[in-house]
Amino acid sequence: MAHRTALLTSLLAATLLAGCRHSPDEGPETAPVGPSIFSEATIKEALNGPVDFKKHIQPLIAQNCLPCHDGRDMPQFVNLTSRASALAPGPYGPRIVPGKPGDSLIVKNLSLTHAPVKSMPPVGNRLTPEETQILRKWIKKGAPWPKE
Repeated sequence: MAHRTALLTSLLAATLLAGCRHSPDEGPETAPVGPSIFSEATIKEALNGPVDFKKHIQPLIAQNCLPCHDGRDMPQFVNLTSRASALAPGPYGPRIVPGKPGDSLIVKNLSLTHAPVKSMPPVGNRLTPEETQILRKWIKKGAPWPKE
């Protein structure tokens, strides 16, 4: 069962990467963990208090996910532009499972390892451990998303 899950996760990642806007001629893909998009104060606020979608989650998604997962370039795959599309079940499982970050593909794919890409996002800096904690905390609290 674990082998099948790992295989499905790898297939999902490979499929998702096929539609990303990145050319091998552009240099390295996923960079090592880079600087956070948040200030230290914002990180501390999110880790020690409630996570706010507009202040914490929306910027993470916009910066790291929407370049590929905007519903336009890969409409048949992950679309993270709305709660409904983010919660929709995909061929490899649920993208976001409110209350269960460990069951959410969005979290699993942050630590995915396969060649030639080390992790999501496939282009740019990886999320910092603190940013990943913020995302996990938001999902654990039910992944609240303001009305669209």
